[in-house]
Amino acid sequence: MDKKGVFSRGIKNVRTASFQKNSDIHTMAWVVEPGDWKEHDPFLLMAHDYMRSGVFGIHPHRGIETVTFLIDGHLNHYDSKHGEGVLNPGDAQWMTAGQGVEHNEDAAEGEAVSLLQLWVNLPAKSKMMPSRYQDLRKNDMWTFEGEGSQIRLFSGSYQDKTAETENVAPVMMLEMNLEEGATVIPQLPGSFNGFLYVLEGAGVFGANQTAGRQGQVLWMNRAEDAEESEIKIEAHSRMRVMLYAGEPIGEPVVARGPFVMNTEEEIVQAFDDYRNGKF
Repeated sequence: MDKKGVFSRGIKNVRTASFQKNSDIHTMAWVVEPGDWKEHDPFLLMAHDYMRSGVFGIHPHRGIETVTFLIDGHLNHYDSKHGEGVLNPGDAQWMTAGQGVEHNEDAAEGEAVSLLQLWVNLPAKSKMMPSRYQDLRKNDMWTFEGEGSQIRLFSGSYQDKTAETENVAPVMMLEMNLEEGATVIPQLPGSFNGFLYVLEGAGVFGANQTAGRQGQVLWMNRAEDAEESEIKIEAHSRMRVMLYAGEPIGEPVVARGPFVMNTEEEIVQAFDDYRNGKF
């Protein structure tokens, strides 16, 4: 705890995302691996995909929010409730599946696309809420310029600004671009659980000055009972980093394919509803 009463977070573990080739048009790595629900709460998984058109067909979801951040290329989006759209580099989309939606995300014809997709859990009371879809355009987001740094706010609050993004479980999402030697110290609620993913470059992170570089995932220490916390980030080369942090939900997780609920019975019902055209 520093003199301001703000908990300075360290890094508790670092993992390098390992890419695997699934086909000639799809390579991916788990940034957040599925299965360790309690440790990653409220996050369920995150994938880093390199892909061309044709990887995914139309498929359903229930009980989650999907957050897609486009790194390179153009991504076509379709879903059964909200129509169609196109994401450009640096844009994001926030889709709340709720009680059920079918969708597809496909690379623009002839393009190679790089993207991150995060799954955020929904609390039991919101699992069956109506679905919704939000386009988060890069140029519409709050942007903060510092000495050798630029921070873009996609969700949550930063400094004196709050994103208009609608969340169920509160989530903070930042894109940070730093020049060599630049330092930023984002603040976030002490109750949040979260991680950083380095897209480019290298630097040191947290109170324990843990080294991190491109392709590595750094999970932040919990802030114990502190109301506010911060994470110090210093770039040793030009660096691009994503920060995701959210309020843990603390409920049972039962996941089968594209459905994430609280009980096995709810999963069986989800498959039954989908088969019977209720999505």
